[in-house]
Amino acid sequence: MNVTPLALHSTGAVRGALRSHGWEDGLARASAGGIHPLAFHLTGLDQGALEALVRFGGGLGLEVVTGDDWAIVAGSRSRMSAFARPWTAPEPLMEVALQVGLAMPPEPAPLWRTARGSVPLDRPIIVGILNVTPDSFSDGGRITGTDGALAHAESLLRGGAAVVDVGGESTRPGRTEIVSTAEELRRVVPVVEALVRAHPDLVVSIDTVKSAVARAALDRGAAIVNDVTAFRFDPAMAAVVAGAGAGVILMHSRGGLLEIASYDQADYGGNVVAGVLAELRAALAVAADAGVTPDAIVLDPGFGFSKTVEQSVVLFDQLGALQALGHPLLVGPSRKRFLGAITGLRVEDRDLATAAACALAWERGARLFRVHAVAAASEALALAHALDALSQT
Repeated sequence: MNVTPLALHSTGAVRGALRSHGWEDGLARASAGGIHPLAFHLTGLDQGALEALVRFGGGLGLEVVTGDDWAIVAGSRSRMSAFARPWTAPEPLMEVALQVGLAMPPEPAPLWRTARGSVPLDRPIIVGILNVTPDSFSDGGRITGTDGALAHAESLLRGGAAVVDVGGESTRPGRTEIVSTAEELRRVVPVVEALVRAHPDLVVSIDTVKSAVARAALDRGAAIVNDVTAFRFDPAMAAVVAGAGAGVILMHSRGGLLEIASYDQADYGGNVVAGVLAELRAALAVAADAGVTPDAIVLDPGFGFSKTVEQSVVLFDQLGALQALGHPLLVGPSRKRFLGAITGLRVEDRDLATAAACALAWERGARLFRVHAVAAASEALALAHALDALSQT
């Protein structure tokens, strides 16, 4: 007799074991997916629901841990799916079953639709940062003029970037003024035009919170809008995105534009993941109301934005929870404060930590990575993707 542990960080080990016994690949894949574990934290339960949960969940083979008005329910995906059927649950659990079903992560989206075609998401997509600002937190003032921007874009593309994100307004901590629309247009429009002219097939993103800037960039060939306020700052932004058929990155943040990088609104009642989930869900509702199609939306948890170092680390670790929202995830850990707090390194020395963070984020479900130092992130993500691909074969 031989007993071999199977690692469950992915479905690959179980699928491989089943195939070794002659199972057909499709059946092995489905069965391995059903075995993969899930867990949910339920709060606000009354005594009747708790008692029914222990009986019903336990009868399905789920692990159930309860308190005064809360429970943690864990088990395989197949057993959790059996639980998440309101029509079979006892009356006190019908709403609980419905909400668990809604929170179960769907199959990942294969493509991201943008105004210039779809971006495949079967491998890591690196979004290279092109700041044409005098005051960005790590590279402000280093890129001057259209020629300098083009040269930097070339280096991003050589390093492995698939998207170039052009920004004309810093969101660094401590800034005291909002850049005027006219000044932001002056900074970014010539760069977008030059990039599209030099690289007709390049997917260009415009990093802005102003609908007028987004509209001008989209008219000149940009394909994506990266809004760090997730449509909160400018009510017209959602309609601009929808009208252009553009892709959009909705980043979680709180507060006004001058405070989003601060800790002024970092109180999440002890549960930053739940807060981010709820507020991104609200942003998705705004997008839907404006006519932005679901396949155009990517979500960004906003590490460091209205989040302390500790909250950013927790959110990073639990990034996979955001997959329940049903949209591809982009992360922007590049040179962030939480990496500095962990490593003790200065801003300019955090690129290796950034690369490691990207690889770890891939394992947690992220598929797009916004970074300054593209080559280092590309190397780390190549390894992460190769290991993931191995588990899928």
